[in-house]
Amino acid sequence: MSERPRALAVALTGGVAAGKSAVSRRFEALGVPVHDADMAAREVIEPGSSGLAAVVEAFGAGVLAADGRLDRPAMRRRIFADPAARKTLEAIIHPRVRQWLQQRALAERAPYCVLAIPLLAENIAHYRWVDRVLLVDVPERVQLQRLLARDGIDEALARHMLAQQAGRAERIALADEVIDNSGDETDLDHAVADLHRRYLALARHER
Repeated sequence: MSERPRALAVALTGGVAAGKSAVSRRFEALGVPVHDADMAAREVIEPGSSGLAAVVEAFGAGVLAADGRLDRPAMRRRIFADPAARKTLEAIIHPRVRQWLQQRALAERAPYCVLAIPLLAENIAHYRWVDRVLLVDVPERVQLQRLLARDGIDEALARHMLAQQAGRAERIALADEVIDNSGDETDLDHAVADLHRRYLALARHER
């Protein structure tokens, strides 16, 4: 008996504070499997993993907290101040995250699954295997306002965070579908329900 085709893989992306988590929650509420790159990034550097061993080899044992896990706040401060350190860390984590996501997409038996990938545009060359790209989009001024309110940071840091990501136009150019999340979050219910029907139809067609 031939192996059942894998699920349609929908990559969900968007800039920081665009509302990706709110969209993910709505897909999950509809019973759609959601696999999150942020969760993957934590799992691939758990104690005992090859990922954490590689981080320690690159940065030294001083990056570990007392419980043997990565000291994330300290590492964030380090890579924020040192672009070379950031690239080194990304070279360790990103390939493992991609493998984690792809393995879960291939193992899915649902009609389709959502892969939440914040930095999709920045790494699109490594994600050509996804079937659809869904962008959660807001104007940059809305992004900035939400980031300031959400994280309680100053505007200079918020603008620096936005500048580290791909631009809005670049994300839009990659998208097969776009959700405008510049309004109230309740508007997302209808948008996600419509997309759910669309993706189910596409999944049936692909099979």
